[in-house]
Amino acid sequence: VRDRILTRDREEVALLDLREIGKFGNGHLLWATSLPLGQLEIKTADLIPRKSVQIILCSEGENDEFLISYGSQKLFEFGYKNIFYLFGGVKAWEKSGFEVFSGINVPSKAFGEFIENTYNTPRIKPQKLQKMMEEKKKFLVLDSRPAEEYSKMNIPGGVNCPGAELVLRIYDLIPDKETPVIVNCAGRTRSIIGCQSLKNAKIPNPVFALENGTMGWQLAGYQLEYDGCKFFNNVSVAGRKKAREAINHVAKKYRVISVDWNTVQKWKSEDDRSTFLFDVRQLSEFEAGHLPTAISAPGGQLIQTTDEYIGVLGARVVLIDNDGIRATMTASWLQQIGWKDIFVLPFLLKNKKMRRKTLKQLKLLPV
Repeated sequence: VRDRILTRDREEVALLDLREIGKFGNGHLLWATSLPLGQLEIKTADLIPRKSVQIILCSEGENDEFLISYGSQKLFEFGYKNIFYLFGGVKAWEKSGFEVFSGINVPSKAFGEFIENTYNTPRIKPQKLQKMMEEKKKFLVLDSRPAEEYSKMNIPGGVNCPGAELVLRIYDLIPDKETPVIVNCAGRTRSIIGCQSLKNAKIPNPVFALENGTMGWQLAGYQLEYDGCKFFNNVSVAGRKKAREAINHVAKKYRVISVDWNTVQKWKSEDDRSTFLFDVRQLSEFEAGHLPTAISAPGGQLIQTTDEYIGVLGARVVLIDNDGIRATMTASWLQQIGWKDIFVLPFLLKNKKMRRKTLKQLKLLPV
């Protein structure tokens, strides 16, 4: 079991940590998914879509192996049969000389730091942005968090534009090619990924990640705004055209692969491989109409909290939106994180009438 976890080979495995999130955050295996007992009935089906996949359960140690006993019983009742457990739990893992990680969403956060160092992602300190504000210089602050986070507190004047929306909507937000764009989140990861997304798409403007986000802004002694109400608008025809041209650079560089709906349906019916179908649009778009078996996973959050959406290491992942722009950008990042089988379902059907009819039926037409 330990060799399987360490190598992350192509054979699928679901590594589930059954402790409460607080204890999980104190120390866990790097690729473990947090799934407390109280959430088994709610989350298991989405996190582990294939009943025959190998599942490895994990707890603190010998003193809480009741978690293993109860968890395995519940999973068996749900139809999962291939269940194992890590003998001795996290304590035995650490005692054997293997590393234990603290915090949550560790792989995604570590990936953000890797991206900043690898690409030398430009960043701006809160003090410099504050000076730009005082001097009334021209700039645009884009908050890459979900709307509910943005609405609680934000950088003064910031416009909400969640991570996967940035490339799609940037051309309708920037007034010209010279205006600096500052991307922020609550801390670091989504700022870095958002900034680098715009860089990878080769937008002409200077782009920066706000160092340490709203947290860094507040620690620097500056005031935040509350109840933010500046949100992105609908995409114009011209804006979408430029975004499509921009995303082509990304698709080519990272060799993003498209797949058709018939293939996805075939994959979903297979019993020897897990396939996740994620709709990376905003939740409101998803709720207006989506493909059968698709799970809502707005692209920025899917990258930031991958372990909260994908519970099977080595699984196949398909991403869908209404034109391929957000799905392609999200796919490019998941590939870089290390997911090998990532595909985009852009509905590029050969028959234009059939494509439009299908999109209209599912309310997936451009908004």
